[in-house]
Amino acid sequence: MALDQLKAFLVRMQDDAQIRQTVLAASTADDVAKIAAGLGYEFSGDELLRFSGQKVGRVTVSKQETPGEYN
Repeated sequence: MALDQLKAFLVRMQDDAQIRQTVLAASTADDVAKIAAGLGYEFSGDELLRFSGQKVGRVTVSKQETPGEYN
C-alpha cells in the first residue's frame, strides 16, 4: 500500500513545481515523507530510501550522500 502512495506522490511531484522545490530542499528522506504526509500520502523515509534508483514517470529517486559533521 505504501508503495502505491509513494508512486502517486512522485507522479504529483513531477507536475507541481512548488512540491518539487520543497522536496529538493528537504534534508532527509523522513523530511520528504513528512511533506508527502501533509499532502495526504503515507510512506516512510525508509520506504523512500529503498525505492532509490527507481523511476516513476519523469522522476528518478536517488539517495544523496551528504557528509556529516563529527565533533
